Amino acid sequence: MSPATMEKIVSLCKRRGFIYPGSEIYGGLSGTWDYGPLGVELKNNVKNLWWRMFVQERDDMYGMDAAILMNPKAWEASGHVAGFTDPLSDGSKFNTMFRTSVGAGAEAAVSYLRPETAGGIFVNFKNVVDSFHPKLPFGIAQIGKAFRNEIAPRDFLFRVREMEQMEIEYFVQPHAWEKSFEEWRQAMYRYIEAVGIARTAVHELEVPEDERAHYSKRTIDFEFDFPFGRKELCGLAYRTDFDLSAHAKSSGTDLSYLDEETKERFVPHVIEPSLGVDRAILALLVSAYTEDELGGETRTYLKFNPSVAPIKAAVFPLLKNKPALVSKAREVYALLKADICKLKAVAWDDNGNIGKRYRRQDEIGTPACITVDFQTLEDGTVTLRDRDTGAQERVAVSELTGRIAA
Repeated sequence: MSPATMEKIVSLCKRRGFIYPGSEIYGGLSGTWDYGPLGVELKNNVKNLWWRMFVQERDDMYGMDAAILMNPKAWEASGHVAGFTDPLSDGSKFNTMFRTSVGAGAEAAVSYLRPETAGGIFVNFKNVVDSFHPKLPFGIAQIGKAFRNEIAPRDFLFRVREMEQMEIEYFVQPHAWEKSFEEWRQAMYRYIEAVGIARTAVHELEVPEDERAHYSKRTIDFEFDFPFGRKELCGLAYRTDFDLSAHAKSSGTDLSYLDEETKERFVPHVIEPSLGVDRAILALLVSAYTEDELGGETRTYLKFNPSVAPIKAAVFPLLKNKPALVSKAREVYALLKADICKLKAVAWDDNGNIGKRYRRQDEIGTPACITVDFQTLEDGTVTLRDRDTGAQERVAVSELTGRIAA
């Protein structure tokens, strides 16, 4: 894909209500983006799929949602205050954490907006162990906001100042880290494919020692072929026992783990699969963006997997000035909303002619369009149209739920 394609994707996202520039009416704020009505549905679907695959469907995972603000001593212990920096043009270092203050006036204390969600997981390790007594290996997962004061935000959602992360800290026996590392490497590919990111556009980069984060003994970057070049999509890091040991030393709290079977006490090591929600959405948009020719006309459509498409199906009355068709179409719409729309996944569209409606739904990635016409009034069938092929078939209303849900 070319940079021109990137411009088309950005334009589509704004025009169709996926993603808007932050604070646009005031001239914007670099590195911030607002998710519109379709964008927030897409974003929720991406996060929900991750949560289901990595938390709800597993027996060794615990979810949490830690506060964005933390005691600044936690960031000192983790090495972020000293080491979370980017070089400036004059060779000096700039700490990219956002500083803020807690309290008022002279009593105010310096704090930070978290640069990663992992910090809240590590400081709650003991709480989870004390509450649930999990056996190793086990993980703690979190989806949440993180903030980085990027010097030069760029490339749409790729490099931003406010982001959302999906992170897991997976605690293992020190000798078992390589096995778990490989298992999580494969698990990340399963998610990449399930969410609809083009697998052929994803490449592994073994990060050399001098480029790894201060806490990492091994890191793999999963890079994606974006229109602006091959860049990092997500990462998998072996953080050893760095974080728990650092927090134990700084806080004076014992963060070791007692193996009830062997009676051995030790500090667990950690495997960290980390994925940025915004970069995942950008890679998904790039993967889904398609231009082709249908019926002798050029069209643009988003080839989303149904599991993440913001709208699963759209219902049309063939003509909006025929009360009988509109009434029947509303009936079908209500049926689908009740049966498959546990999220806001079914749309009503009666604006413009049928061809324009198809093009509009194609462009936002709706997998199926359902048209209620005069034959519907006679035999209870509707026209079901497939987004990718444009193929149409007659389907009984009673069969729609199963067809669309599949």
